[in-house]
Amino acid sequence: MAQPGSRDGIVHGGDLGVARRLFPAAPQPWLDLSTGINPHPFPLPSLAADCWTRLPEEGERRQLEAKAVAAYGVAPQARCVAAPGTQALIQLLPRLRPRGRVAVLGPTYGEHVTAWQAAGHDVRVTASVDDLAASDVAVIVNPNNPDGHTLPPAAIVALAGRMRHWDGLVIVDEAFADVMPQVSCAGLLDAAAPILLLRSFGKAYGLAGVRLGFAITVDEALAGQIRQELGPWAVPGPTLAVGLAALGDRVWIEAMRHRLASDAARLDTLLAGPELAVVGGTPLFRLVETSRAGALFEHLGARGIYVRRFDQAPNRLRFGLPGDEAAWTRLATALAQFPQRRASKRA
Repeated sequence: MAQPGSRDGIVHGGDLGVARRLFPAAPQPWLDLSTGINPHPFPLPSLAADCWTRLPEEGERRQLEAKAVAAYGVAPQARCVAAPGTQALIQLLPRLRPRGRVAVLGPTYGEHVTAWQAAGHDVRVTASVDDLAASDVAVIVNPNNPDGHTLPPAAIVALAGRMRHWDGLVIVDEAFADVMPQVSCAGLLDAAAPILLLRSFGKAYGLAGVRLGFAITVDEALAGQIRQELGPWAVPGPTLAVGLAALGDRVWIEAMRHRLASDAARLDTLLAGPELAVVGGTPLFRLVETSRAGALFEHLGARGIYVRRFDQAPNRLRFGLPGDEAAWTRLATALAQFPQRRASKRA
């Protein structure tokens, strides 16, 4: 049965309304560790008052896309299209392809399967990279969510090279690649390998509410289709201003990558224990496996700490990063109070 707060059976982290319904007596405020969003957000710039009162300008949109190309190390021949979040692109793309065979490397972020099925495509989930080639569209999340598994960029380019012979397309969702730039295909985009990259702004920059994402491809016609479907003024003026400031600050993102790697290592140490194993993740979240995942979820929830659970993987939980020392202490205290850990210490 789908969890409360799901949409078409898909559950997302970050909905504290669900947490409150599940644990009405939990202490406030909630410590939300259910998402993979950076808890150390980019400092918001001062915004000109008129960005709220006038329509966004095309020149601003082009500047933002140029900043994204530079920030992501995109091949110069590629086209970049800004959108109001990656989710909007995930739902739009299936409408741009004739109905066909779609293979999704999974298990992974559930919205990809749902969007392609809703548009009438024949969709299957496969765990085999080689199996992706027997499709018209292959979808890969790299790094994967929620296990953090990665594929070498060269392997993805090789797959796309095979699929070009029947007008195939490889869609690579690089939502978490800002914190793991070594796995990105951005610098390898080429007309001989039909790849469409999706990049998410909000996760690494800790500003998910800004709603900003990018589609990147060397296929000029496909980029034009995406832009036409999005329509004019797709990205709001305040979002353009924030995106320009953040994507242009390379010092901030480099320092943040180091900080997040340190935080992830700290979280690994905190989570390690009897019958609890860290089995994957990225610098923004860790995936743990335990036979008592359900009990641990309930234990943390009763203490106002919300983590991500999975209907299809009941032995797994995903932990985001605490944002400050008070949050780290709160999580450490709750984990130490878990009955399984107390029993192990007495033993």
